Amino acid sequence: MPPPADIVKVAIEWPGAYPKLMEIDQKKPLSAIIKEVCDGWSLPNHEYFALQHADSSNFYITEKNRNEIKNGTILRLTKSPAQNAQQLHERIQSSSMDAKLEALKDLASLSRDVTFAQEFINLDGISLLTQMVESGTERYQKLQKIMKPCFGDMLSFTLTAFVELMDHGIVSWDTFSVAFIKKIASFVNKSAIDISILQRSLAILESMVLNSHDLYQKVAQEITIGQLIPHLQGSDQEIQTYTIAVINALFLKAPDDRRQEMANILAQKQLRSIILTHVIRAQRAINNEMAHQLYVLQVLTFNLLEDRMMTKMDPQDQAQRDIIFELRRIAFDAESEPNNSSGSMEKRKSMYTRDYKKLGFINHVNPAMDFTQTPPGMLALDNMLYFAKHHQDAYIRIVLENSSREDKHECPFGRSSIELTKMLCEILKVGELPSETCNDFHPMFFTHDRSFEEFFCICIQLLNKTWKEMRATSEDFNKVMWISGRGRGFP
Repeated sequence: MPPPADIVKVAIEWPGAYPKLMEIDQKKPLSAIIKEVCDGWSLPNHEYFALQHADSSNFYITEKNRNEIKNGTILRLTKSPAQNAQQLHERIQSSSMDAKLEALKDLASLSRDVTFAQEFINLDGISLLTQMVESGTERYQKLQKIMKPCFGDMLSFTLTAFVELMDHGIVSWDTFSVAFIKKIASFVNKSAIDISILQRSLAILESMVLNSHDLYQKVAQEITIGQLIPHLQGSDQEIQTYTIAVINALFLKAPDDRRQEMANILAQKQLRSIILTHVIRAQRAINNEMAHQLYVLQVLTFNLLEDRMMTKMDPQDQAQRDIIFELRRIAFDAESEPNNSSGSMEKRKSMYTRDYKKLGFINHVNPAMDFTQTPPGMLALDNMLYFAKHHQDAYIRIVLENSSREDKHECPFGRSSIELTKMLCEILKVGELPSETCNDFHPMFFTHDRSFEEFFCICIQLLNKTWKEMRATSEDFNKVMWISGRGRGFP
């Protein structure tokens, strides 16, 4: 006969004693079970004890999580979270360096447990740790040369405990002083610093930026992209990952007036080359977290296109109309510029209408109307002009090839460009916030400072090639778009 569902069989350890095999009745209060265990080993004051998992997690058993205990689980009788928190709070203030180091090591491990974390935080433990970071490093500055390993370990464990405690979301990030932020930033800005200290410091800066607008402002004053670049050139992928995470956080939280400035920095060849050489093309596999951060950086960069994507063309704006004139001029090398008054107005209008038809616009008389739909808005026109200027031979060839085909076999460049731009925005999710779980980055987008435009240029030529291969007609337009896009395996 199987045991009742509320009974689980476990082993319970206690230092210096043989493990005790025991059946736990999940209907009984946890305090009663702990008292029973303590009585079995003749331990008084059962309220000072608790049960925790004996595996590497060391998480405390509480009324909330006790249902996770399975048959065969090994538990450990230990000091209660409140007792442990009180004792560690005292031990980390010890005048003995060795005792302090051991206490901080224990604190870093126990702080992963939310039950312990709550007790330690209730003792104002976060404030104690920040004070130790702010002033403790100065206090031991003179000892650093003769006790460098010990000093580095102490600071590393202090920062680790701080990160673990803050990850529980119990304390607001808005409570930290400028002195603490400056100290953390100084660890990141140092040319030579212990790897574990650097990793924790980067993690803290990322969380500060993401969780507090005020802290973003303060961190942005202390850290620049230029100061972060050297950390991308090392061989430690974890440090590189946290560095890109900080860059992403600064990018994500930047106000509109600074976001374009950051984008210009990120688009610079130096930074792209470093990411390509030392991260993407490094002689090691890219782990999931790094892939996610590269994906986030890719999305944030493309999101800068959202404004143009959602901007309608103003048919009365002469500067915008001049872009269309420029497309016509490059394609047909017109002898007369738009402002040239030679020839009758009617003749020029007729010539323009003919050329705009050859360029594949839907509205031959006033092609500006083709760009009043959002998305893709003005972004489509930007792409067309980029293609015409930077890949001029290919642009002219496509336009002239289609001009010489029968009307029914023309691949309309204007309409194709607009629909292709819209498709690329959908595929690349322009304007959407990054997913928290996606790792789908594309190395090609890190090879060029105008990667979206270059991608468009590749795709528009592929689309035209597909059109020719299919001997498509206007009725096949949607089918060609699908085959050239998702059907060909675009991202």
